Order: sequence, then structure tokens, then C-alpha cells
Amino acid sequence: MAPLNETVMKLPAGKSLVMMKQTLLTLLFSLAVTGTVMAGESVIVTSKMIHLRSAGEREWSTFPESGQQKELSVPFEAEANPSEATLLLRQDDVKQGWSVELNGTVLGKLVPDANDQQLLLAVPPNTVKTGKNQLRIFQSGKLDPDDIRVGEIVYFPGSKQQVLAEAQLSIEVVDGQSGKPLPCRVTIVNIDKTLVATTAQSNERQAVRTGVMYLSEGKTQFRLPAGTYIIAAGRGFEYGVDFRTVELKVGDEKKVQLKINREVDTKGYVSCDTHIHTLTHSGHGDCSMEERMLTLAGEQIEFPIATDHNKQIDYEPLSRKLNVRQYFTPVIGNEVTTKWGHFNVFPVQAEGPIPDYKLPDWDGVFDSIYETPNVKVAILNHARDIHSKYRPFDPRNHLSLTGENLDGWRLRANAMEIINSGATQTDFMQLYCDWFGALNRGLFLTPVGCSDSHDVSRYIVGQARTYIQADDKDPAKIDVSQTIQNFVDGKVLLSYGLFTQIKVNGKYGPGELVPASEDLEVSLTVSGPWWVSADQISLYANGELVRREKIDSKDQGGVKWEGTWKLKPLPNDCHLVAIATGLGVSGLYWPLAKPYQPDAPEYKSHVVGSTGAVWIDADADGKKTTAHAYAERLVTQHPDDLEALLKSLADYDQAVSLQAASLLRARGVSPFDPELTKLLQDAARPVQIGFGLYAEAWRSSQIARATN
Repeated sequence: MAPLNETVMKLPAGKSLVMMKQTLLTLLFSLAVTGTVMAGESVIVTSKMIHLRSAGEREWSTFPESGQQKELSVPFEAEANPSEATLLLRQDDVKQGWSVELNGTVLGKLVPDANDQQLLLAVPPNTVKTGKNQLRIFQSGKLDPDDIRVGEIVYFPGSKQQVLAEAQLSIEVVDGQSGKPLPCRVTIVNIDKTLVATTAQSNERQAVRTGVMYLSEGKTQFRLPAGTYIIAAGRGFEYGVDFRTVELKVGDEKKVQLKINREVDTKGYVSCDTHIHTLTHSGHGDCSMEERMLTLAGEQIEFPIATDHNKQIDYEPLSRKLNVRQYFTPVIGNEVTTKWGHFNVFPVQAEGPIPDYKLPDWDGVFDSIYETPNVKVAILNHARDIHSKYRPFDPRNHLSLTGENLDGWRLRANAMEIINSGATQTDFMQLYCDWFGALNRGLFLTPVGCSDSHDVSRYIVGQARTYIQADDKDPAKIDVSQTIQNFVDGKVLLSYGLFTQIKVNGKYGPGELVPASEDLEVSLTVSGPWWVSADQISLYANGELVRREKIDSKDQGGVKWEGTWKLKPLPNDCHLVAIATGLGVSGLYWPLAKPYQPDAPEYKSHVVGSTGAVWIDADADGKKTTAHAYAERLVTQHPDDLEALLKSLADYDQAVSLQAASLLRARGVSPFDPELTKLLQDAARPVQIGFGLYAEAWRSSQIARATN
């Protein structure tokens, strides 16, 4: 028998796509005996999933290092198609551009989406020849590394609508308590857990992609091939997910009702996504303005910020036209997209002036941002990503440990993205460490969770989100001014699948200053829906881990873990931040994306829930005193006496020593100065560690600057 991927296989009439594997051995035996192709029959071009990579090293460790094909080229026999025909294939982990070509005619491209899904491509009339044909799938455009799997390819002599016409399914999604229809996300997969193609199309009530539908009214109806399917319905992080398994036969017309309940108590907070795009106005991705309104309602984003690139777009008119304004209060923003970084700013006026994004440095950019009418917020976006050949927090120009810009540029943002679910980091803690360093430097940045979504389903809008302290009784009537002020004040929580809350001494939360006290009692709560688990919670003081505990996560939705920790008296003012984590979600009803610009082929997915910063007034002066302020005071007191400086630092935490090392370096005392090195041998342990860490970071930065 010929190799499987080179064998022509006929799919008999009446057999559904999901039954293909069940009939495969029979088909192979029949073909081996007859070796013929009958007119009007479907053809299995290949039943295998094949690993392709055209250039570079492997992208992910889940793929083998070698042995892949650069492209797929498969011969198959069929009869000429006088009318439109269809090619069905399965694709997985696609990021770059890949073309599908049949007999020299490009039928289309694979969808740039990492999710496992089917793709239906129209085959124009007279593309297929009677006899031998050649199908080719190859990477087109810039050959960036991209490991993909593609295969299970079937040629059908009929049109797409004919291929999908075997059965009809009606779906209704309702609130489990009231029974009323809800905006939601519906996901449809086959028994291989592959997103499936249907006849559903986007309109004013639904936003549709392969295997995914956002329904503004909780209802839809479409056709699809006969087979067994798993239907899932959810509504973002705060809701449960309901599943139904449905078996459809040819000619069936079935109805399915799914019920979802709100499981996570976020009372007193509104869900916000500060980073949202549309294809309509940003020019890339695939989500139209109309589809964006429906996805916001379907993921329960109550305070969406419109941030198309260098444009100021108002969601108000369209959200009312599509009858979804009742689910959120929109805010006009702008992603100021420059050569030196991207900055989300809001609120702004739709018809008002736009910040000058062509200016050559941060001073000019920030001057222009804050001169824009009404602006209260300027967020530093994805600081570890490269855009226009520039990375804001590249080690060449930024020291993470101390929040120090080595080029002398002044960061005048008042917020910073920590979790961007559309541009995740290989190490999710990296941006937290950057934020801790910035806070210790005296940059009071509100931490941000956001999606950076340009798409309907590739990157889920609001998957990472910021919860802002505000009156959340009516999502359609959120007090915009007060909510934005609370955001600026740091009264926020970050969610990427978990919801972590903190109270210090029973009263104080993120953005607040805790009065001096001999005892500190920190109460923590971790919540999530039933389909998310938590395994660990950590508490950081000025960026230093002070306590960590394993979580035996509860299976039901709601509170996963709660506890109260007592802390020893702290030596100086500091910020407390709690971070809970768990295993990432892989199910296609809410899949977490892989890193956007990975640092390594190994990657472990996490859900995360963290608090904003709670400030402790340990020195009882009634204000937030940063590690940098303490260090500056001590360095000024001991300008020429390193020994006295090191002794004085023993009364403070490690963050103060880090800032002192930075200040000394700026004054000409190298981290490797012989006298400093000698004196450190007798210094307190936290001081030794602080100066040692700074020296290592400084060396790494200098190496990076010299080699790039």
C-alpha cells in the first residue's frame, strides 16, 4: 500500500466529516483493491496531520527539533470540477502566512490562529483536472519561524454550503437563575476537539469565526455536517461554562439550551479592558466594529476603552444601534503608536485633537499626550515587546531591578500593562518585576490587565482585564469620571483567570495607605469560576517575596482559597502586592494564547490574579515613601563615607540597597569598585544581596549595549 499521505481516498456519500476516521481502514482497503476514483465522489487527500516549518529553529518544545517538512505537496486523483468545489483541512498552531495552492491556483491562506480548527476553502470551477492533481501548502511572505500542523484534507466536488448542509442546530443560552437569554460566547468542537466550520455568519446579532460565535441575544441557528459535537457556552471570567454533547444525523434539526450562572463575586468592581482594537479602524486583525460590540457584551466587559492606533473612536452610537449598550459604558481612548513605544491614553474626545505620534522622544510624546483635552491616563503598553525595532524595557536601556532608564528618558506614564493576554511573556513575572522596580524608583504606575485584542476569537477581548473599584450596580451607567480617578489612584485588581483580593488590617486595599501599626494582618481571597484552578498565592513587599502558600483549589466556582497572614513589622514604607496563579486554560472555550514574542521554546501557561499595590506607612509620616527616596536621603547624608552608608542601609529592606547602588553608580562609584566590594564583605546580608543583584544587572545591561 502507498504511504497514507500520498493515497487517494474516497469519502462515500452520506458519511459525515467526523465519521471520516471510522471509515478510513475500509476506504484504504477498497482503494488498494480497485485503485479507481468514481465521478462525483469526495476524496481524502491525506488523513495525517503533518508538521511543517520552512525556516529557522523550532518555535515550541512541543514540536520535534528536526524531521519536519518545509511544505506539504500532495498528489491526488479526482475528476474535473465544472462548478465550485470545496477543500476542507485541519490546521493547528498557525502564526505566520501559509498559502494553499491547487494546481498552481492559490485557493487562500491558512488562518493566522494558534487554535486547532477546520478551514474550508472554495475551489473555483475548472481548477481540478480529471486525473492527477497537486495540492501544495507553503509558507509565503517573510519566512519567520513557525511550527504548524496541517492535514486531514478532504476534497469535495460540491460547494461550501452543500458540504455543510447535512443537519441543522439551534442554540439558546440562558441565565441559569432567571432563564433569560444572555450575551455569550458559544464554542463548537468535534470529537477531536477541533473547532468546526458551520454555515453561521456574522450579522447584527452574532460575531462568528470557525467554531466560535458571540451571541448578543443568546440565540443562533445554523447548519453543519452530521456527526458528534461538543457545544460550550460561557460569558467570560465571571461565569461558569455549560457543555452539551450533540449527535446529529443527516437531516436532523435539533435544539439545544445551555445554562450559565455567574460564579465569581466582583461586587464593588467594574471589569475593564484598556486595550481594544478593531479591523475597521486599526487596519489589522479581523474584528469589525460591529463584531467588537458583540464580543464586549459576550465577554462581559463593563468598561471598555476604545484604543485604535492613533484614532479616537466612539463606541456609543453603534452599541446603541446593536442593542448592547445596556451591558457596558464605553470610553474613548487612543493607542498613541510611536517609534518609541505605544501608550494607551484616555479619556479623549472623538473629534478632538490627537497626540502627535511622530515626535522623536518621550518628552515630546508625553507633552503632546497631556496637552490633549481631558486626558487623565497614559499607560505604557507591552514594555517588553519590540515594535519599530524598539523595546521600552530592553536591558540595553532599562534596569528592571531599579526602574532605571539608562538613556535619561523620563517615563511620565501613570499606568503600565502587566498582563497583556494578546502579548503574553514567556515568564509572566517579568513585567511584575519591572513594575516593582518602577514603584521602588518612585514611578507610581497603576498595574493593568488587558487583551490588546484585534480579533473576534484569536485573542479574546477582556481575557486579561483590570477590575476598577467603582459602583457596578448598572453596567450601562458607570460613573466614568470617578472610575477613571480610582484607576489613576491604583484602586484596581488584575485578572487573567483568577480574582485576588487583599485587605490589610481589615480595612485597606489597593491604592490606599495603611497607617503605621505594630502588627500587620493581611487577609487574602482568591476566586474563580469552576473551570479554573489556583495552586499558589504569593505576597511581595517592595518586590521581595515575603510569604508563599500552596492552594488546594476548590472545584466549584466562587472562592477557591482564603486566608489571613500576620507580618512582622516592616523596616520602612513599602508596597504589598498579592499574586495568585494556577494552571493555564487550554480548552477552546477560553484558551490562553502562547507568548507573542517568546524568549524560549519552553513555555508553561498560567492563570493569574493579582492585586494593585497597598502602601504601608511604616515610618508614620502620613505619605508613601519609596525605596528610592530613602536611598537618596541616605546617600546624601553619607556622600563620601561608603562604610557609614552601608551600615545605615542595614536598617532598611533590600529594595533600598538596590536604589542606593543605582545612585552610587550615577555618582561615579562603579558596582565593582574595589573599596565598595571590600566593605560589602562586612555589610548586613540584605545589603550584600541588594548590591550584588544590582552589579549583576548592571553587567548584563552593559554587555547588551556592547553587543547590539
